[in-house]
Amino acid sequence: MTEQKVELDIELNEEVAQGTYANLAVISHSTSEFVLDFIRMMPGMPKAQVKSRVILTPEHAKRLLLSLQENVARYESIVGKIEMHTPDTPPINGFGNNSYC
Repeated sequence: MTEQKVELDIELNEEVAQGTYANLAVISHSTSEFVLDFIRMMPGMPKAQVKSRVILTPEHAKRLLLSLQENVARYESIVGKIEMHTPDTPPINGFGNNSYC
């Protein structure tokens, strides 16, 4: 058998192309799906808002994980190591300290 390349035509409308800023992600899962909630927290605001929710099958969640690992490695090889804040790092004013990603 010969390998066939499949081309996928992906449409990106103007509204989606603008993107949505999120500075917090909460990930939960069941036996059949992973739920990624992308949240925007603002300084001095008592509530954070979920801006987008993405629901994935476990297989697609793992594909996303592997793709993110590959892309972060590529980024770091060009730009340099991404520094992670630790629990000892003081929180940004107004944002508090949490263990979400």
